[in-house]
Amino acid sequence: MSASDISRRLAGVPERTIRYRIERLSEHDVMHVGAIVDPKALGYSVTADLWIEVAPDRLREVAGRLAELEEVSYVAYSTGERDLSIQVYARDNQSLHAFVSDVVGHIPGVTRTSTMLVPWKVKDVHQWRVPEEAPSNRSITGQETRRTA
Repeated sequence: MSASDISRRLAGVPERTIRYRIERLSEHDVMHVGAIVDPKALGYSVTADLWIEVAPDRLREVAGRLAELEEVSYVAYSTGERDLSIQVYARDNQSLHAFVSDVVGHIPGVTRTSTMLVPWKVKDVHQWRVPEEAPSNRSITGQETRRTA
């Protein structure tokens, strides 16, 4: 939504104020503005979550290598039985298998992978909203603020 549209919806708030607030939120990494591509619309019809076990001394290196791969949309450290969690987009099941076996499986330090197909997503990260009943939020200045109705 454009700043002018937001300004019209928030009657009395000038467009300039909206632009300034968006810039501040972006500068402080509270929010990011950008386009979200639908992988399926581009022919990437297979989505999979991979759980990866890594040699302890190679964890950062492996995470960095995975983050560089075009097929990977998400890389995170995890706890429990697996060390890393990634999400991958592939054109088909054969491409996914080749990626896991020939690319991920050959990264030095990767000791084991587990792949789970994601048939569909009900909610994705770009649909997340700040909970209404959040007990407190940090303002851009870093001070605690209470949310009021």
